Amino acid sequence: PHFLFNSLNALTNLVYEDQDKAALFIKQLSEVYRYVLDTRDKEVVALEDEMRFLESYLFLQKIRFGENLLVEINLAAKDKLVAPLALQLLVENAIKHNVASSENPLLIEITEREGYIVVENSLQRKNMPEEKSPGIGLENIKSRYKFLSDHPVVVDVSKEKFVVKLPLIESDGR
Repeated sequence: PHFLFNSLNALTNLVYEDQDKAALFIKQLSEVYRYVLDTRDKEVVALEDEMRFLESYLFLQKIRFGENLLVEINLAAKDKLVAPLALQLLVENAIKHNVASSENPLLIEITEREGYIVVENSLQRKNMPEEKSPGIGLENIKSRYKFLSDHPVVVDVSKEKFVVKLPLIESDGR
């Protein structure tokens, strides 16, 4: 619901500023929701499909945040599988819990290392009064991967970075 609300607010402003970009925004928003509906009952999806979806999602976020959100993607293993929406959830969590400003742009890096997709973001937490994240999204991802892979989801938090490693799944099974 927050994503939809934020997207519609961004679209409202965009309609007055740039109608062509607003039309592209609507197309990308529809791609995001189509993918969510198409994958809601799937255990795994092709990494290539997940990355196309993530690009649509990131397009919408870049409209909202501009240069305050920096995303670097370097993946080679497009023939692997992943849990649907897992990458998007990790990116969404990074945006939700961290400052993304012109003084402190939020950097999110998505790479492949040693059989894992690594999603890491600079750690610049928002100053929110005593709000602790329940971690439901991350726990959900960990639970899903317990059934999909013999390798666990790895979470590493330091002063500078928040890192989550998702095991890549072979297309022919575990």
